[in-house]
Amino acid sequence: MTHDTTATSASRRRFLTTTLASGAGLAATSFVPAAARAEGGPDPLITEVQHWASGFGDGVDAHPYGMPIHFEDDVIRRTVSWLTADVISSINFTPIHALDGTITPAGCAFERHHSGAIELSKPDYRLMINGLVERPLVFTYDDLERFPRQNVTCFLECAANSGMEWGGAQLNGAQYTHGMIHNMEYTGVPLRLLLEEAGVKPEAKWVLAEGADASSNARSFPLEKMLDDVLVAFKANGEALRKEHGYPVRLVVPGWEGNMWIKWLRRIELGDQPWESREETSKYTDTLADGTSRKWTWVMDAKSVVTSPSPQAPITHGKGPLVITGLAWSGRGAITRVDVTLDGGKSWREARLVPNANPLSLHRFYLDHEWDGSEMLIQSRCIDATGYVQPTKDALREIRGLRSVYHNNGIQTWHVAADGKVENVEIS
Repeated sequence: MTHDTTATSASRRRFLTTTLASGAGLAATSFVPAAARAEGGPDPLITEVQHWASGFGDGVDAHPYGMPIHFEDDVIRRTVSWLTADVISSINFTPIHALDGTITPAGCAFERHHSGAIELSKPDYRLMINGLVERPLVFTYDDLERFPRQNVTCFLECAANSGMEWGGAQLNGAQYTHGMIHNMEYTGVPLRLLLEEAGVKPEAKWVLAEGADASSNARSFPLEKMLDDVLVAFKANGEALRKEHGYPVRLVVPGWEGNMWIKWLRRIELGDQPWESREETSKYTDTLADGTSRKWTWVMDAKSVVTSPSPQAPITHGKGPLVITGLAWSGRGAITRVDVTLDGGKSWREARLVPNANPLSLHRFYLDHEWDGSEMLIQSRCIDATGYVQPTKDALREIRGLRSVYHNNGIQTWHVAADGKVENVEIS
């Protein structure tokens, strides 16, 4: 199922706050369940025995591998036709508007590939380490499983996440504006241990990592990062990697842009200078207003988004208690605070940030609000452990111009209408 996002309505381009009522006050009315408010006598779903309680359900043997119930069939990855060249070079967005908590189920987690998702079995898998090392080595999959392993929960965000919004509000849904991201618990071997086994020569300063697929997606890394927290991973959320996520082995590079998380990892080469590969020169650089491009912008800056209410998650229950929720993250450290505005930035309230022991993972926040039916302009703004404050889109554009594609971490705005429908807008 592909959401039609090609039409950009005028209301999504610029939205003036001058005509918007604030509607930001928190009333003290009590919660009344919808069933209790209904007229017409007792609710038969409570007073009568239903068919699901009158017989046996399905046997567990019918589903050897558990799948989501069919009522949740719309919670799926989606593509955007004009962003996807074809199924071989595609972008599949995580349905962040329909999820809660922080862990992304593998079956609906964002993925991107440049030459298709290959099938590589564990017996056929090899990982070579060569270049400026004392002992060039080749590891099998079984070899990797014998090394001490770690579990790391962290987010993977594509450098192009929100990139379509540089020129104005374009895609009407959090899944499309911010869904090039996922957050999973990875299990694997610290790359540092494999490099120690090979013996790093003193003159080595850079590392090239490449994949086994046709595109290889080769990237240069400073050696310091590879000796720090990079993982050679073979599990995600407790099970083997999915095919589209690099089965059987991928690189995990916490806090850094997703194109560096090399899938189907086949080779690690050490050298004394960067390789200037296709994937770090022709793209994954940041084009500035004067036409020059900067490279090596690996770290993902602090960013947040309200996932509900949002265009794909409108308010359907009418006035009353409303849970506003979203995600925040930073490649530089833990998120320490998230503020939410309901009036386009005139006033801010501190959201409840769920404690998170993993600083480079997604953080969930909530704001409990009593909605009176007024229009709202909802935004979130996060601060990370370094003190960095998420900027506005206009502040980014003053420095970067409109020619960029990557690293757009500007504040996102949703307009909530009186009928609960939500649109992607910008304010001035």
